[in-house]
Amino acid sequence: MKISLFIFVLLSLCSLNAVGKKLYKFQDEQGIFHFTDNPAEAARNKDQQKLEVRQLKVAPKQLVWLLQSGEERHPQYYIRNDYAGPVEVEINFSERDNVKATPELPGRFVVEPGKSDTLFQINALNEQESWRLALKYRYIIGSPLSHYSSKASYLPPIAPNAAFQISQAFGGSFSHNDEQNKYAVDIMMPVGTPVYASRSGIVLEAEDDFYNGGTNKVYTSEANNIRILHDDGSMAIYAHLELEKAQVHPGMAVAAGQLIGYSGNTGFSTGPHLHFAVQINQGMELVSVPFTFIDQQGQAVEPKVHVWLKGIAPSRMGNAVE
Repeated sequence: MKISLFIFVLLSLCSLNAVGKKLYKFQDEQGIFHFTDNPAEAARNKDQQKLEVRQLKVAPKQLVWLLQSGEERHPQYYIRNDYAGPVEVEINFSERDNVKATPELPGRFVVEPGKSDTLFQINALNEQESWRLALKYRYIIGSPLSHYSSKASYLPPIAPNAAFQISQAFGGSFSHNDEQNKYAVDIMMPVGTPVYASRSGIVLEAEDDFYNGGTNKVYTSEANNIRILHDDGSMAIYAHLELEKAQVHPGMAVAAGQLIGYSGNTGFSTGPHLHFAVQINQGMELVSVPFTFIDQQGQAVEPKVHVWLKGIAPSRMGNAVE
């Protein structure tokens, strides 16, 4: 039997983590220049002359894999999910000749962290003839929520008694006109301002290796961000954060009001600010949903453009945050 097997990887937007490195250059006592990407080696030579540090371009890191097991003539497939939370995966043939899948493809599967059970098996329609196939898949972070309704309100993601102005709110004309950002807010604040979790949950992503920012569209996917999964399946995204200042890591449990990072100006941005949104997986797409902040009187209020957002202590939130 002749088998030709090809697997193509198609990854959906916002489903990649990033890994960044530095290039260290130093000059030894003989005047010879050395280059390394090993931080330990750079630390050992930190007292050498003219130690220079250059941030290297961030490389994407894949966290969801379609893998094969079983017999070559009857391959089985499963997903390895390296996120700290669930993902939804859509799998289909991109090419097929004399093969069938059991259960049939296309199919969508919700996969918790780790390795899934076998999702499907491939068999030849006619065992006496050659067969070939190519598979494609894409994934989106989070469990599917087709009818989401939240009763939660959120702490302002800033220090108690601090105040910063909202420069863009729901439906903002500059950059809040797609489904992922329709119900987002931009909060003006200087680079290095502490950012706090607005609601408790589990950290899914903590990207802090991007170092560029500006209004060029090439920076759209280069905003440092932290994504936190809540117990109702929604996710808060905190974006445009400062380079290498994340205070949390994937898989870490955080409480509402906990320091998670510092504001920056990375990614597609007109100036230093924090981008905050609550998103869900709906139909294999990340979409933002309306939310309310808790004000200093303990009331739930919808964020409005030009309004000054004031931080409150977690002890004053009562039962407003789930």
